[in-house]
Amino acid sequence: MMQELNYGSKKIVYCLTYSKRKTLGITVTPEMDVLVKAPEGTSTALIEDKIEKRANWILKQQNYFLQFFPRMPEKQFRGGESHLYLGRQYRLRVRIDKKNDVVFTGRDIEVYHTPKSSAKVVLENWYRHRAKAKFLEIAEPWVRRFEQFGVQPEGLFIQEMPTRWGSCTAKGKIILNPELIKAPKSCIEYVIIHELCHLVHKHHTEKFFQLQSSLMPDWEKWKYKLEKMVAS
Repeated sequence: MMQELNYGSKKIVYCLTYSKRKTLGITVTPEMDVLVKAPEGTSTALIEDKIEKRANWILKQQNYFLQFFPRMPEKQFRGGESHLYLGRQYRLRVRIDKKNDVVFTGRDIEVYHTPKSSAKVVLENWYRHRAKAKFLEIAEPWVRRFEQFGVQPEGLFIQEMPTRWGSCTAKGKIILNPELIKAPKSCIEYVIIHELCHLVHKHHTEKFFQLQSSLMPDWEKWKYKLEKMVAS
């Protein structure tokens, strides 16, 4: 059941479930959902007291996961627009042609599409193709480096995720949002390293962040840049 708790000017919405357990647990998911699992018979007052005591931690976790929410501005896919690729803006040139194609000149992104297709579809397909190749290229040295910890991902996959930049499944699959291809290389590395760290430490514990910092000391800089870039 969904419940609410006012904490100062903030409102914490949480999903409450009861089960045969001895302790009350609070989890914040990467989707920023707050899950509360309580022993059967626990009073509402006790649950709310526990949540209030953990409120700062809950809000901190939600703010942390907020960084992974892509917030790309809507584009019209018309000639003259600026579109991102690997952290830089390029002018879009659109032409109707006999076939669908994208030519990256280093200065512009030229999109050719048939009358039955659209510049949006052609460009998005190009982004996905580039993302798959580039992500593998960037990830390869990091995957080798993580072998020292006795772990290796089951594979690297591309998948649209409206609220996340990346994820690591229970079976060790690394999934990346193709929208990351618009970010600088170091931002992409940050997300890859973050997900690889989950192969060593499943949760965002102190040891998780110690490992991440040892591999990428300036990860906070790139996390911040990624968040600001997509919000602009």
